[in-house]
Amino acid sequence: MSENSPSGTRQAITRNDHVAGETIGRHRHPFHQLMYVSTGVLAVRTEAASWVASSARAMWTPADTWHEHRVYGISRVHTYGFPPDDAPLPASTPMVVSVDPLLRELLIAGSEPGLAPPEAGRLLAVVHDRLRRSHVQPLNLPTPQDPRLARACSLVAENLARPRTVRWLARRSGVSERTLSRLFRNEFGMTYPQWRTVTRVFHAMILLAEGLSVTESGRSCGWATTSAFIDTFTRTVGQTPGGYRAAARGTAGRQRAPEPPSH
Repeated sequence: MSENSPSGTRQAITRNDHVAGETIGRHRHPFHQLMYVSTGVLAVRTEAASWVASSARAMWTPADTWHEHRVYGISRVHTYGFPPDDAPLPASTPMVVSVDPLLRELLIAGSEPGLAPPEAGRLLAVVHDRLRRSHVQPLNLPTPQDPRLARACSLVAENLARPRTVRWLARRSGVSERTLSRLFRNEFGMTYPQWRTVTRVFHAMILLAEGLSVTESGRSCGWATTSAFIDTFTRTVGQTPGGYRAAARGTAGRQRAPEPPSH
């Protein structure tokens, strides 16, 4: 673990390595926090929704937001704290933001142990600027509030490999099909099929980070064919499942060293 507090900034910066399955219970901070995983996957849950952060997606939690998280796969987590009056991102709601290659390297470099305060301050200033230019990633899994909707969502999540119709869910949740469909629209702002797609992609991201193959992950989350899974995942996440898996497991871009020339 490392922690840097560049002179004159008040921002706490840490780097921590976590084993697969490690959890951090419900807590909050008096400062804004950005969480980035250079290796592995971080699932973050608040009272309103759940998000998945990875090497291409960082999690932003505004000050005083109750949250908890769990890592999947061996993970390295970089956290950046920002004062309440100096937020590079909106301070009203949690969100996932895109991390381009430059921002990724800045986040990693800025959390290296033993940085001299002037260097750490310069890196942090550029991180601040790049975060202001980052794009919000809309993928999140909203938390149901109505007990009937919560029951239906739980039934789907128990076995994503089995397709569940609205009729089947309504019958087991004690509501009419029309009422259940209305609950999905009112609480989540999406139809049941749209929500189920987001849920399947959300869980596929975790399975990929844990080491399952693209085919196994797609099948476990209910896709009939690997090609259909790849297409849906890529359109939703903006990255192929194979590329996502490699980045989450820290193997993206790794190549064998070139062999010395023979004489």
